[in-house]
Amino acid sequence: MLLSIDGFGIAFRRYDGLLHHRVVPVLEALSFTIDRGQVLGLVGASGAGKSLVAHALFGILPPNAVLTGSISIGGIEIGALGEGKLTGCRMGLVPQSPSHLDPLVRCGRQLAWAATRSGHELPKAAIGALLESFGLEAAVARLYPYQLSGGMARRLMLAMATVGEPDLIVADEPTSGLDPDNAAIVLRHLRRLADAGKAVLLITHDLAHALPYTDRVALLRDGGLVGIEDARAFSGDGSRLETPYARHLWRAMPQNEFQLETAAYARSA
Repeated sequence: MLLSIDGFGIAFRRYDGLLHHRVVPVLEALSFTIDRGQVLGLVGASGAGKSLVAHALFGILPPNAVLTGSISIGGIEIGALGEGKLTGCRMGLVPQSPSHLDPLVRCGRQLAWAATRSGHELPKAAIGALLESFGLEAAVARLYPYQLSGGMARRLMLAMATVGEPDLIVADEPTSGLDPDNAAIVLRHLRRLADAGKAVLLITHDLAHALPYTDRVALLRDGGLVGIEDARAFSGDGSRLETPYARHLWRAMPQNEFQLETAAYARSA
């Protein structure tokens, strides 16, 4: 497996005064894998802790984070915080918000910077062609981020995350705030990257839009993983789904007439 997360947990140390502190768990005992050619959807409600997984992979959690378990990529342990050693060359992050773009730098220059950080050189003449491969006009290179629409900004960040040809792409809510057409453009790009031999971790709260582009779906709830389902099992009446929570989500979708289960469901391992 390219990415392996085993028994991984995140807590935060909170101080009550100068001498006393307590550790507050946020995520506990997450275990899943992703191989080349696969898109794994990590799905959960807002505040479920999905983005914390991405931040842990790239070593950008705050100093008071307390981590347990292990993360490895290609069989190499990247350490509790990752330390950024694999960023760019083996892992690329599509951040959640376009605010991660530098508002004072033209888009083409930011794309060239991303290539340099990943150990590649991107000739100025190649920037336009790269932008066009993501459905952006070559003229976008001369624009500043504020001049881009939401969909254009997302595609630019996807280009920046993948310009170094990383093995693993982590996309954190890449369709947030996009209309269905622009969301589909971004998700199709991620699917194509997987089909070309990359591994993709798609972090999203939007199960319905993610399903056609994913191979498996890992469901996050109340700080734990409640199950990993085959994306094809989300069909019909949901009877092929293995976990009660997955069936509940599927049956509550608009296309399934918002059918709500009255029986309580518990977290499953």
